[in-house]
Amino acid sequence: MFVPLVLITVYSFAFGTLAYALNPSTRPALNMNIKPSFTNKMILAPLTRGGNLPFRRLCADFGMETSLSEMIYARSLLKGSPVEGARMRRSKYESSFGVQFATNQVDEGLLAIQQAVTGGADFVDLNCGCPIYDVTRRGLGSSLLRSPTKLHKLVKGLVDGSDVPVTVKIRLGCEADTINCLENVKAIREAGASAITIHARTAQQGYSKEANWELIRQAVVESKEEGYGHVPIIGNGDILTYYEARRRMDETGAHSVMVGRGALTKPWIFKEFNDNATWSPTAKERVQVYRTLANYMKEHFGDDEMGRKKSWNFLPWHFEFLSRFSPYPEEEFAIQSIEKPLIQNRISLPEGDPLDILLANRNSDAHDAIASILWESSSDENAF
Repeated sequence: MFVPLVLITVYSFAFGTLAYALNPSTRPALNMNIKPSFTNKMILAPLTRGGNLPFRRLCADFGMETSLSEMIYARSLLKGSPVEGARMRRSKYESSFGVQFATNQVDEGLLAIQQAVTGGADFVDLNCGCPIYDVTRRGLGSSLLRSPTKLHKLVKGLVDGSDVPVTVKIRLGCEADTINCLENVKAIREAGASAITIHARTAQQGYSKEANWELIRQAVVESKEEGYGHVPIIGNGDILTYYEARRRMDETGAHSVMVGRGALTKPWIFKEFNDNATWSPTAKERVQVYRTLANYMKEHFGDDEMGRKKSWNFLPWHFEFLSRFSPYPEEEFAIQSIEKPLIQNRISLPEGDPLDILLANRNSDAHDAIASILWESSSDENAF
């Protein structure tokens, strides 16, 4: 049976030709199908280096339901970069998985999206928040925030040409005196994005100041007032505990929260969010978790010298964050977390238990030694 198509477009690009057909009537269905992935969820952020497949699998063990890949340069992917291709790989344990791209061209982005879909992505995300110079000098990442009009055109082109939902991650703006978060949220939602994540800092701030969740609240209110309350807005910034996440959602109306450093510090933050309860694992329990991560890296990269070499790009590095763990039970720290985000606290070193002291060591040599022990141990007891 012949079905007329509302729109047929062909894009020619240096790396090939993309032909696609899209019926706009399917767009609402796509958005509704993916909406549960962005509603009342704690979502794993796209993490440079930390967003490797074994770590995402570990987070899934603790109840993570929605995750994103590390940021991928669309152009490098289309040139055949094996590194960028590897970053698109999905763990079979990830319930809802998105691939994040850095691009500023519709045709380039659509070709990259096709590869992501072939690889099994449920949705794709446009990076409009990365502040590092190597990204912004190419006109990518947070530099896209400077013109809401151009951003609208880019997002609309990607949305109209994609057969999976397109989401966008932004910051408040580029600098403190050029904050244009509300203008960009308006441009993105009107372009048809399925969800918008707001990292509540400017690109210039990095992580130097507390996240400004008030602007997230304003974005939620404005979206509802203008008839876009159905488009999930995800809040991001300074989340280390489940009760901070729940409070931020209650205060702002954000549909979900996204965590980066909080998950790197304690991958079990997803379990806490789902259970609405703090889990304060003992040192031995944490070793079991960390050894699981090492085993997942063996499975993914290989249990041989080459596999170890590949894993060493990640495993010792993870302890830069894992070593920052400190228990923050709600009954003791809820009030303090309102005054100042707990992730901003100065870390105090534990006393007493030698294993606790070792796991809190911030020295890179200690991290390498811990990684080696976990890699070589035949059991949890052997690791202890």
